[in-house]
Amino acid sequence: MPSLFSTLIFNARPAAGKSEILHALAQTPLPARIERFHVGEMIVLDDFPMLWAWFEEDALLEQVFQRPRLHTTAQVYFQHPDLWHLLIRRLGLEFARAQRDHPEPHTTILEFSRGAEHGGYRAAYQHLGPQVLAQAACVYVRVSYAESFRKNRRRFNPQRPDSLLEHGLTDEKMERLYREDDWEDFSAADPELLHVGSTRLPYIVFENEDDVTTAGGEALLTRLEQAFGRLWSLHCRQRPAG
Repeated sequence: MPSLFSTLIFNARPAAGKSEILHALAQTPLPARIERFHVGEMIVLDDFPMLWAWFEEDALLEQVFQRPRLHTTAQVYFQHPDLWHLLIRRLGLEFARAQRDHPEPHTTILEFSRGAEHGGYRAAYQHLGPQVLAQAACVYVRVSYAESFRKNRRRFNPQRPDSLLEHGLTDEKMERLYREDDWEDFSAADPELLHVGSTRLPYIVFENEDDVTTAGGEALLTRLEQAFGRLWSLHCRQRPAG
């Protein structure tokens, strides 16, 4: 069997560099990607397209059909906080379909951001199913709130608000939803393993305060190789049969 991560979870504040890392991995030829990062053919599951579909549906319901919005308020906040958890459950459904439809060795990647205002990562991980938790390793891309705020402003393209690489939040939404991040508390119990119920997930923190992800290139790939090497060692120690 190839030496691959079967499942990776990417977390971070908005605009921290998750999508840029995944883009860099996708642009790396498969043999090199496997050798350097233990990442095979990539199936990327991101909750942002699901979220954006809800925004579009609510706008159509209100503007075209003159019906009440289903998911969001007029200010485009969720009507119910547990919709954040519903997105995680939907990622789980997509994960199950990916496993069913792609039996060959590959790496499934789940990507999402969560701020403490809506339960944070501690709450979100409770809604990842056992099939995900049993095989996942985690990457947290760490930047300060100030850096997340800066990059969110810089990357936003009003012509492509639905783009994975160019969407952005208003300053007010950034402040309310993502200033507080519970990753440090969530991971504090163990420097190597996330504790989710009785399950232990290996994790690493990818430092990106210096924004190595924007320029990309070999500087990013070298840092990724070092980080993924540490994660692979933890993964093999925790799940030697995986």
